[in-house]
Amino acid sequence: MSRVVVFDYGTGNVHSAVKALELAGAEVTLTSDRKTALEADGLVVPGVGAFSAVMAALKAVRGDEIVDRRIAGGRPVLGICVGMQVLFEHGVERGVDTEGLGEWPGTVTRLEAPILPHMGWNTVTPAEDSVLFRDIEEERFYFVHSYAAQEWTLEVMPPFPKPRLTWAEHGVPFLAAVENGPLSATQFHPEKSGEAGIRLLSNWLGSLRG
Repeated sequence: MSRVVVFDYGTGNVHSAVKALELAGAEVTLTSDRKTALEADGLVVPGVGAFSAVMAALKAVRGDEIVDRRIAGGRPVLGICVGMQVLFEHGVERGVDTEGLGEWPGTVTRLEAPILPHMGWNTVTPAEDSVLFRDIEEERFYFVHSYAAQEWTLEVMPPFPKPRLTWAEHGVPFLAAVENGPLSATQFHPEKSGEAGIRLLSNWLGSLRG
């Protein structure tokens, strides 16, 4: 059983994420303790609300350092919703440009869509070799957001594996999920996506075990 930490930094659907991961088969700890977060088999970074507020809360408990240390050491991290968005270099909301964690280049911006927020169930188009979406390629997932990363600019050269990109559309195409080495993220909420979300989390847990 994989040991997973849901990072508790004062924002995000932490309790629903814990329950979903337990249903998927993980041994879960909800904490912001640095040592526990660094040593876990997997770290989940949830996030809801504004990009700037999530970044401020993360930095207040040195979550930015923890994520960076884990990625540098090849230790798996899964970002959810705004927990995905802050992995990019910048987020622009209501004219405010906030620096993100910078694990990926790019800026999170407002969706150009007739109705916002994008709220509800939507299909996605996974990468052909996706691990997260194995055997659930045709399922629907639950989104609640008005902002997203709408392009991917990171160029990865061999021997590093090519990132697996999953797209969705609401007015415009946007990144619904990314799998990039030890770092994965979903714009939707797996913990609110019923059986499909549990299966996605189970696929992620399986990747922790190699």
